[in-house]
Amino acid sequence: MARRVIDILLLAICFAFSAMPVLAHHSFGAEYDANKPITLTGVITKVELTNPHSHFYLDVKDSKGTVVNWKFEGYNPAVLYRIGWSKSVMLKAGDKITVFGWQARDGGNWAHSREITLPDGKKLFFGPPSGTGDGGAAPAVEVR
Repeated sequence: MARRVIDILLLAICFAFSAMPVLAHHSFGAEYDANKPITLTGVITKVELTNPHSHFYLDVKDSKGTVVNWKFEGYNPAVLYRIGWSKSVMLKAGDKITVFGWQARDGGNWAHSREITLPDGKKLFFGPPSGTGDGGAAPAVEVR
């Protein structure tokens, strides 16, 4: 009887863990292309300070004058705080900024941000560098 109770408990625990979402993280090269650097200037429309990445959205005029909304990914809030961001130095909807980063591999209107130039000219990092520098096309170590 005790053995059967233990088996049922173990089975229940296995089912509970299998129902939990799988936590995974992506590499820079999986989503972004280091060969597609971009620098855009526009107006912030939304800021999301979340884990594991913060995001902001930027309205940018394209070559035809059409406004296009871009999504940029960056560090989580704890890292942003450690590198100089604070309540007095924070992105707000309506701010006009310039951002340097790398465009998504699929060519869409989203990118990995690296450096932001604030309205007062101050520059701060918002995301890490591009990793291996080739967008993940080559292995990080020599393969023999």
